[in-house]
Amino acid sequence: MANPHELVFDPSAHPHRRWNPLTNEHVLISPHRMKRPWLGQTEPPQVGALPQHDPGCYLCPGNKRAGGEQNPDYTKTYTFPNDFAAVLSHPTPDVPSPPHPLMTVQPVHGACDVVIFHPRHDLALARLSNDDLLRVIEEWVSIYKSRSSQDGIKYVQIFENKGAMMGCSNPHPHGQVWSLSAVPTMASTELASMKQYSLSTPPPSTAPKGPEGRPCLLCDYADLELSFTENEGRIVVKNDKWLAVVPWWATWPFETLVLPYRRHVQDISQLEDEEVASLADILSRVTTRYDNLFSCSFPYSMGIHQRPVSSTADSGPEHDIAHLHIHFSPPLLRSATVKKFLVGFELMAEAQRDLTPEQAAARLRACSDVHYLDG
Repeated sequence: MANPHELVFDPSAHPHRRWNPLTNEHVLISPHRMKRPWLGQTEPPQVGALPQHDPGCYLCPGNKRAGGEQNPDYTKTYTFPNDFAAVLSHPTPDVPSPPHPLMTVQPVHGACDVVIFHPRHDLALARLSNDDLLRVIEEWVSIYKSRSSQDGIKYVQIFENKGAMMGCSNPHPHGQVWSLSAVPTMASTELASMKQYSLSTPPPSTAPKGPEGRPCLLCDYADLELSFTENEGRIVVKNDKWLAVVPWWATWPFETLVLPYRRHVQDISQLEDEEVASLADILSRVTTRYDNLFSCSFPYSMGIHQRPVSSTADSGPEHDIAHLHIHFSPPLLRSATVKKFLVGFELMAEAQRDLTPEQAAARLRACSDVHYLDG
């Protein structure tokens, strides 16, 4: 019997923890658990092909929405205020003093926009043309600029929930933009981590720099991933401006982080024309690989993290350390019908995954750039 002290650590076989520098949390990785049989819940198979126009869809052109308004016969992207917004445009009345410090209340106001990516009901980001993807990004930029100029708005959160598995109630290709009078918890946590890294880390010699020449956490991380060979690293795909990587600290099985790596970009409004075109390309290639992995319309939650609105009183140069990046958090683990559950240990202790980030990246890299429905 082998002496356990003589074994050589193998990250693809031995349990270990990895630290997420963006959230200052750990994730437990248990690669040996991929061998366990699955007798738990499976998701229903996907419905058949969707129609190009669904008369019962409240997002299709010309149809009446759930709130009673009627959509125009739009032919490109179309944005409207959410009929059931999570925050209201007018400021909340002042709240009384809390009865105890454990019971504080913070008023919040803002706006919620729905962005329809395309008039066709049966498409998704992975099936859009490059021109259509450019229009989606341009719409994100337009909303970001518009909402950022409004009094009291401190953060603009762009996101998409795709698939019923991620709680999306309508398959028509669309996302949302929530603009808030407070910086949300996850963005605040990342910003604090980026600031701490910038202040405590010696400047590197090769990576792009943050403001005033200080190091940037995500500039350094991108530079580090680029230094590995394909078999060693976690990069799924890259082009001349952007890369998509299964991060070293990924929680979800096929989670990816998409970020610009040529220069330090703080928010989506700062993107140059070439960077917008390259972002459209990288979004297409990432989402196509997702669909090709299990030959299905791959569910995920996607969100763009960036600098808080720079015109607000509590934002300024200290927030310039923010580095624009996009999170893709998909739930599928073993197949189109078996997903990862964040329960038990994950809820009570810390995040845990079975498939290593390196294994996930290799599987995504092996997928084609051509969508399986077009092959």
